[in-house]
Amino acid sequence: MKISESKFRLSLLEIFLLELVCYLVIWLLNEYLATLLTFILTAIVFAVLVIAGISEMIEQSKVPRQYFYIMALSVVAPVLAALVYLFIFGGNIRW
Repeated sequence: MKISESKFRLSLLEIFLLELVCYLVIWLLNEYLATLLTFILTAIVFAVLVIAGISEMIEQSKVPRQYFYIMALSVVAPVLAALVYLFIFGGNIRW
């Protein structure tokens, strides 16, 4: 039984923009939740990226390079969304 691969693939730019829009929506709806998610998810994804990078240096795996690029973009997207939000609202967070 052959499993067919999905023909629907997003580019790195599309993934990044989708993440950025999602984080900006969260920032607009709830600043407190967005702040927590930005700090927590960024730290977790960064830690996973570092551990995966170290393990990849020790022993090569069949994980595609795009995984590492997506993880790096997942670290940058919430931080950039926070910076854009703070720039638009003058750095004023209303918890």
